[in-house]
Amino acid sequence: MNDIVIHGTYFSSINRDEVITCEGYLICVDQTGTISRTIAPCEDDFNTVLQEAKQSDRLVELKDNQYILPGFIDLHIHAPQWPQAGLALDLPLADWLNHYTFPLEAKYQDLEYAKMVYKDLIHELLSQGTTTALMFGTIHTEANLVLARQSAAAGLRAYIGQVVMDNPEQTPEFYRNKSTQEALEANEEFILAMQELAKQTQSTLVPVITPRFVPSCTDETLAGLAKQAKQYDLPIQSHLSESDWEHNYAIERFGLHDTEVMEKFGLLTDKSVMAHGTQLTDSDLATLHHKQTAIAHCPISNSYFGNAVLPTKKILRQGNKIGLGSDISGGYSPSLYYNIRQAVKSSQMLEDGVDSAQPAQSRGVKSSRITMANAFYLATLAGAEALHLKAGKIAPGYQADLQIVNAHPALMNLSQDDIFQRLMYQTERSDIAQVYVG
Repeated sequence: MNDIVIHGTYFSSINRDEVITCEGYLICVDQTGTISRTIAPCEDDFNTVLQEAKQSDRLVELKDNQYILPGFIDLHIHAPQWPQAGLALDLPLADWLNHYTFPLEAKYQDLEYAKMVYKDLIHELLSQGTTTALMFGTIHTEANLVLARQSAAAGLRAYIGQVVMDNPEQTPEFYRNKSTQEALEANEEFILAMQELAKQTQSTLVPVITPRFVPSCTDETLAGLAKQAKQYDLPIQSHLSESDWEHNYAIERFGLHDTEVMEKFGLLTDKSVMAHGTQLTDSDLATLHHKQTAIAHCPISNSYFGNAVLPTKKILRQGNKIGLGSDISGGYSPSLYYNIRQAVKSSQMLEDGVDSAQPAQSRGVKSSRITMANAFYLATLAGAEALHLKAGKIAPGYQADLQIVNAHPALMNLSQDDIFQRLMYQTERSDIAQVYVG
């Protein structure tokens, strides 16, 4: 039996290049929160299912200006950084971390502060249409469990990592793990507590192995975290080639790119998601493709800290796994709509070039522009695939993670593709009428 039936028009990616429009369909959701059927108006039992749902008060009927989209999957959020979103984005990455970020994250040993911030963040993410989030926490086990409880209470699908950072040369004394042993023991405690909490709440709460990035971790800790990931069969998240500084740090310390460092320590798997990658070489991309490791593209944040534009079109063409991330707070907005738009804009700038002193024919990188369909795919189906989650698509067997969006008034005749484009470019938080997670 259907738990609810939603009647309306929806848009959904079927691959990286195509978005389908299904007008006036019924989306049937079963009692497990899974889409059991989608029924076209031309099907024989369409009216029967519609009337049964209406009579039993299980029908959600969309208004004429409303459309259904899959919930968004955000592959890169620094949850404790939410209070500083929009601050100090003019600083170089290393300065921004040391003067703003690390002092803020150190405050989360105060669990009341953690509860206040995380409750606000989780509700903000949901209100922006994000239904699944891959998040960095802090080094504090109890504060990370507060984040997990807040996620479960609000219904957000949460993949949460306890940040590990023990390298005294690159992390401040007031905010670092005291030793490799302490870091790994605390991380294991967090893993087990998260798994128990997921059972208790029957929620999607997944612990994630989280070395902050190559500069912040000792060799012993990187190796130990890889062992824990294998032992517990867990996802891994970190950063790769986020900026000139980070990319060059790995070369100076190891004589290797940080992609090679992560591979050396066993931290690149088909469950790994590595953020940014603006400095990745062809060889690095080939390694990530071979390991089936996903890239979290964070276009707003990259505009401030990346020192380059990620060649998203090239990465898609090569078949690398790639999704979209907001990178709160390197990115100032939790809205994946904003990041979808920036992904398209940044790719256009890469194609056109930015230095008008150079000849137009050699100024940019040809064939770099992605389409809005590409960017929508990154925020939905591609993100879900990076997490091995059956979501991000409106189809039978997928999680019913949905957002109902109010379109802005049309003052001219619009095709369904026009409507989709306008939704992607114009939707704000206030336009999102309802959000369903399962």
